[in-house]
Amino acid sequence: MVLAAKLTFLLSASVLWLSTSVDSSTNDKDGKGGCGLGFPGVPGTPGHNGLPGRDGMRGEKGDRGISGKVGPKGERGSNGVTGRTGRKGDRGEKGERMNSQSVNWRQCAWKREDDIDSGLIQECPFKKQSSNTALKVAYAANMRVNCPGTSCCGRWYITFNGSECSSPLPIDGVLYVNDPSSNGLNPLRHRQIEGFCDNLPAGIVKVAVHVGNCHEYGSSDRYSGWNSVSRIMIEEYPESQK
Repeated sequence: MVLAAKLTFLLSASVLWLSTSVDSSTNDKDGKGGCGLGFPGVPGTPGHNGLPGRDGMRGEKGDRGISGKVGPKGERGSNGVTGRTGRKGDRGEKGERMNSQSVNWRQCAWKREDDIDSGLIQECPFKKQSSNTALKVAYAANMRVNCPGTSCCGRWYITFNGSECSSPLPIDGVLYVNDPSSNGLNPLRHRQIEGFCDNLPAGIVKVAVHVGNCHEYGSSDRYSGWNSVSRIMIEEYPESQK
């Protein structure tokens, strides 16, 4: 291959020399002198690629592009590792002991007619075992109010140690009569009032039933226990749901 290149070079040089000689002879004959242009030579062999240039200087930071669209929702990942068990909680306060084998209850019953318009009818003391329980109290008796020619109202209610229940509300019942005639109605009927009372202390609780005036009504003829037995029933129950 090297030999062929050398022969090509010699051939090109010979042709160039002959062309130059002919042009020189022609010019001399014309008397003009000088050198004429020869034929283009044969292209040389291409050279090798040069070495890569050095990296240019770092350009300035471009503007922030437009935000792309939100991609599709990915699949639900696997459940994480179960955390460590927390520390043991502090011990709670000791509760009050209560006999769970039997129900704590009492009944006070009597047979008499109480012609009382306002005041205490009967008391029934009860031994409460715990301060975290509630009392259910029921009063059952024959009750009536009488007011010929007008309207009247009587209220029967329960007290605990001399006060009405405040948690949640009083335990009571009212009897209203509207008698426009002058003959007078005498509605002797058996009736019952009952309810629960919370936040009562342990120990002896004086449960009692009273009769008195209704709200916005004055005194009237009231009667309890006609021709039948009256009773107060008391039961102790666990604390109510919240």
